Amino acid sequence: MLFIWRGSVLKKIIVQLSIITLFSLAIYFFKGRIFDYKVHLNPTIFTLIGLALAIFMGFCNSASYDRFWEGRKLWGLLVIETRSLTRQILFLVNDSSPEAKEEKERMIKLISAFSWSLNFQLRDKSGTEHLERLLSPEQLELVKNKKFIPNIILGFIADWLNVQNKKGNIDTIVMTSMDHQLNQFSTISGGCERIYNTPLPFAYSVLLHRTVYLYCFWLPFGLVDTLGWMMPLIVLLISYTFIALDAIIQEIGEPFGEEENDLALNSICRTIEFSIFEQAGIPQGELKKPDTYFVD
Repeated sequence: MLFIWRGSVLKKIIVQLSIITLFSLAIYFFKGRIFDYKVHLNPTIFTLIGLALAIFMGFCNSASYDRFWEGRKLWGLLVIETRSLTRQILFLVNDSSPEAKEEKERMIKLISAFSWSLNFQLRDKSGTEHLERLLSPEQLELVKNKKFIPNIILGFIADWLNVQNKKGNIDTIVMTSMDHQLNQFSTISGGCERIYNTPLPFAYSVLLHRTVYLYCFWLPFGLVDTLGWMMPLIVLLISYTFIALDAIIQEIGEPFGEEENDLALNSICRTIEFSIFEQAGIPQGELKKPDTYFVD
């Protein structure tokens, strides 16, 4: 674990740590003086400030992780709901004709298209390459230049279910159940949009960021007399702890990004597509079996 680079925020903060270390070496070299003025700071002050800072960082970390975990639960629920809706389409729509089989496969592709389109909506990307292979040309034209594509795809599925209900292939009870599934899809989409559109209050981020860096830059003055030549190393260790946690809080607070510690939405979408295609017997093509650990 000491030498793992992937997933570590060290590469994001190595410049800051280097600057603080060089600053600490300069403070040690000049014995805590600035323009021949000796800066007298008692280490006890840093103990009190560090304790308050740690409590505040703990609060911000909990808030960020709650956002990350809620996003993960929503996408985990989407995995479950996609499989349930696929099962209902395959076995509860009472039409066994060859044309019906093709229609069911198209609906299952729409389910996969929903997950991919939600992924790309949350990441401000088009995802055209996936939609082109999962949607018909007519459907692709309807979603062109639209912002909330997942909702439009749900409308395609609802229209098909309504047609099947009118044909008598779905009774009222099953139709109600499948409509509930579509409502769950809408709930998941809305929950993800809520997280995406409501970041942590900016005042918290600014206060935390400023306090951490001020603390780290003032720390060498309080430790230079008591620690001597070890002071730069101790300051580096303490700075790494606080600055790294600050970087982690900022990173996981936006769980739908594409950084290493964000949710692996591409892998989750591949999991959904692989599982429902396998369930329906649809050829996977070049789709690779997704990673067990949901790594993008």
